[in-house]
Amino acid sequence: MGVTDPAGPVMDRDEVDRALARLGQEHEAIETSLLALQDHAGRRLLEGAELTGVTKERWTSAEASITLLWAYFDAYTGALRSAREIRSRRRWSSREDLAELTELLRGECVTVAGQAAAAAGAPTPHGGPSRLSERFSLAALVDRMNELYATSLDMVVAADAVWSALPARIDLLAAELQRTRRLAHSVGVRPGEHPAGDDLERITRTLTRLRAEVVSDPLAYWVPTKGSSAPGGGRPDTTVYDREARALEDVRREIDAVLTVRQDAEQRLVRLRDVLSRADRTLAEARTARGEVLAKIAATEVPVVSGPPTVLQEQLATAAEYRRQAQWHRLSPLLESLEQKAEDELLRARESLTAVTAPLAVRAELRGRLDAYKAKVARHGLAEDPLLVERYDAARRMLWSAPCDLRVAEQAVLRYQQAAAELLGGGGGRIPGPRTPEDGPGSGA
Repeated sequence: MGVTDPAGPVMDRDEVDRALARLGQEHEAIETSLLALQDHAGRRLLEGAELTGVTKERWTSAEASITLLWAYFDAYTGALRSAREIRSRRRWSSREDLAELTELLRGECVTVAGQAAAAAGAPTPHGGPSRLSERFSLAALVDRMNELYATSLDMVVAADAVWSALPARIDLLAAELQRTRRLAHSVGVRPGEHPAGDDLERITRTLTRLRAEVVSDPLAYWVPTKGSSAPGGGRPDTTVYDREARALEDVRREIDAVLTVRQDAEQRLVRLRDVLSRADRTLAEARTARGEVLAKIAATEVPVVSGPPTVLQEQLATAAEYRRQAQWHRLSPLLESLEQKAEDELLRARESLTAVTAPLAVRAELRGRLDAYKAKVARHGLAEDPLLVERYDAARRMLWSAPCDLRVAEQAVLRYQQAAAELLGGGGGRIPGPRTPEDGPGSGA
């Protein structure tokens, strides 16, 4: 829509002709804009919709503005027609004609009945009470039409943008929601029985409410662009939609996990049984080893070995029952918990076996050390040395007798090492060891 020139002195014929040509072009542009607004899909939808909230309030005002726009346009058309008639009276317009045309084209000569604005319910130009009539210059009338057109078009475009974007997306998400609900029911994920089922119910209620609100009050879901003066400057507010879409995606992932459980449940149960069986065998081995340690090792603290936890076997039986009954939504979290507990139980059993057999490992290490030193002195031809033979026999009796006192046996091995080191090194290679009365005051510590 165009803007006329401001008022000036009496116009000559050329100025009048140029002004009429420009006004004719503006008239066509205004008419085209009004017809486009009249045929706009958003306006037709607004006329037939049952509106609520802010959209109802703004559409009431916009509808009045559109009605007033046509009244202003009719007045503008009449003024332009009158100017053309005056100009067409004679080929060379007289001074009086030019003065009349100047007044008509630049002065406040267009009168619009005030009751037209009042009947339409449109706001007055200055926000005051409506008057019996309003007078405009053609330029002021175009400015007023531009203002009403911009606000009306902004409202229509915004509502149409929301209706074009959100309902279709909500319908697509609702269709995906229905597919997800059917899949969830197939694996036993139902409201009140599984959190994902409750989430599906909440998402369904939210989408139903959201669609109803978007259809009846689209402007409640419109975010204008700050600083933009273009009609329809902004975007649909998809915050609620995006949140529910993410929630549905989370539910789908959870249901996919349940489906995965249904596919490999038997293999996971077999692995669980195997892990728990290995843990039981390890604990049984630890209990056997503890009896052996108590019989063969003296003066040793041997930790008690507990039995296998029956609660894990009970939970394993429950998991197998869930699988038989196809209660996949219950089986999924139980399997995850059992797999972690089974691994922890196997680790505990191995730690118990290691702790119980530690004295036997110490004894084995002492035996190996004693035999290694014996082989070493034999290579140097000292195997028949009386002191070495005596100390070797003493250490061997302690290590190969039951119960074995590890502390005393270790002292005996250290004495043998010390004697062997003194003979091999000429007394210069003593190996530190505990002092005993049998070593005498000159023996190494």
